[in-house]
Amino acid sequence: MLKIQEIQTKSILSKTNLPIGDYSANPYTGCTFACKYCYACFMKRFSNHPEVWGEFLDVKYWQPLKNTQKYANKELFIGSVTDPYNPQERTYQRTKALLEELKDSGIKLSIATKSDLILRDLELIKSFKNPRVSFSINTLDENFRRDMDRAVPIKRRLEAMRILYNEGITTTCFISPIFPQITDIEAIINEAQSYCHFIWLENLNLRGSYKPVIMEYIRTKYPKLLPLYQEIYTQGKKNYWQWLDSKLKAFAESKGLEYVYNDDTLTPRSKPIIVNYFYHELIKKNAKVI
Repeated sequence: MLKIQEIQTKSILSKTNLPIGDYSANPYTGCTFACKYCYACFMKRFSNHPEVWGEFLDVKYWQPLKNTQKYANKELFIGSVTDPYNPQERTYQRTKALLEELKDSGIKLSIATKSDLILRDLELIKSFKNPRVSFSINTLDENFRRDMDRAVPIKRRLEAMRILYNEGITTTCFISPIFPQITDIEAIINEAQSYCHFIWLENLNLRGSYKPVIMEYIRTKYPKLLPLYQEIYTQGKKNYWQWLDSKLKAFAESKGLEYVYNDDTLTPRSKPIIVNYFYHELIKKNAKVI
């Protein structure tokens, strides 16, 4: 049973070392999309929740932000450890409240989501200068998607991306996490390339409490892939990612798409730019939001 509680927090903005922001904001603690591979489940350590990840949500309230103009030209990333457009946002509207507070601040806005609920705030988002929105999509297979999360169906994410793209908002198709030999990256690129400016690639990392969950899922649903997953996630070998990198680079070249590594400083082109984050530990914090 889902546990929801409303909490007070000192500040909604936190300084961050993420390469795409000076500040991060998470209007909720926890996320009811309950992605089985979610790295953000580590937040349970700080929130003292005994519930399973995905079965609790803290709704944040904060004191009104003072002197918001001091954030002008700073970079804000909304959704680093929660989806700001989880279903409960329809009721509590904490993400919308934050956008309302910051709309005249001059802050540079980036939002990450798996929900088309973001379309509710389309006009508000457009009031920011050069806002960016990324949609996480790591499969076109709804059966696999349902196994992995409770987020909105893939077609709805793609349609929301198309609408934002056509409204002039910089959009990113974030193919993450890539499940070896399960995520059809080329198919996703073919589907999304007409309505996104960037395509980000991030490999599946398994650590913490969700590693045995995913490994057992592979053992049960994809037993033929188990040796590969053991090679990657038990033996720590990088061969697969190196092979996939080469394969995708050749694919990008065949489609006339630019292919780069760990770079968030690029300006949108007429065709989407593919950014490989397989080696994201090499990222330096010098990126600028366009």
